[in-house]
Amino acid sequence: MIQKVLIVDDEESIVTLLKYNIEKSGFATEVAYTGMEALNKATEKSFDLIVLDLMLPELDGTEVCKQLRQRQIETPILMLTAKDDEFDKVLGLELGADDYLTKPFSPKEVVARIKAILRRTVKRESELDKPVIKIGEIIIYPEQYEAMINDETLTFTRKEFELLLYLAKHKGKVLSRDQLLSAVWNYDFVGDTRIVDVHISHLREKIEPETKHPVYIKTIRGLGYKMEEPNL
Repeated sequence: MIQKVLIVDDEESIVTLLKYNIEKSGFATEVAYTGMEALNKATEKSFDLIVLDLMLPELDGTEVCKQLRQRQIETPILMLTAKDDEFDKVLGLELGADDYLTKPFSPKEVVARIKAILRRTVKRESELDKPVIKIGEIIIYPEQYEAMINDETLTFTRKEFELLLYLAKHKGKVLSRDQLLSAVWNYDFVGDTRIVDVHISHLREKIEPETKHPVYIKTIRGLGYKMEEPNL
């Protein structure tokens, strides 16, 4: 089956360039020129990936990404921007983007990123089909993207769940922020790992009895984080 990519950008020349090169690489495409049009199409139709510009009329790319994730639409997103702004990168990934590319870019690089994201998505889906994982009062169901604590179902974004699952699979091991960023986001920001800290904070709010005194996800000063069996 041919994979379909939604291209979202308000510059017609960029849309034309991307459409030509993405289709040349064997994908089907559909286009949108505003954030609202993108949101409607991504909600109503099924796509394998979305190439999403940050600066859009009506709704910007971060808002489109945020609303899609709130609606439980987990289509992989490659975010594009003309800004070389670290805050934008962190914000985009925090809201659920899978990768990030700054303009100007080569069409070949966009296609390479698309293929890499889709390969990782297939790999993640196969890895999720594993037995239930139990740590303390937390029960994780990888194949269902669900977890429970004290018989209460928890609500996660996709990246929060993948971070929890990765920590759980490596229980007892100290994992650096760079390791977590690479493993969960498949992205490398040299010297900037705030996105990991933000998601760790979100996870703690959902699983820790007291966020200021975590018993599941421990901070190992100067090294990173470690998930442990709690002494409850």
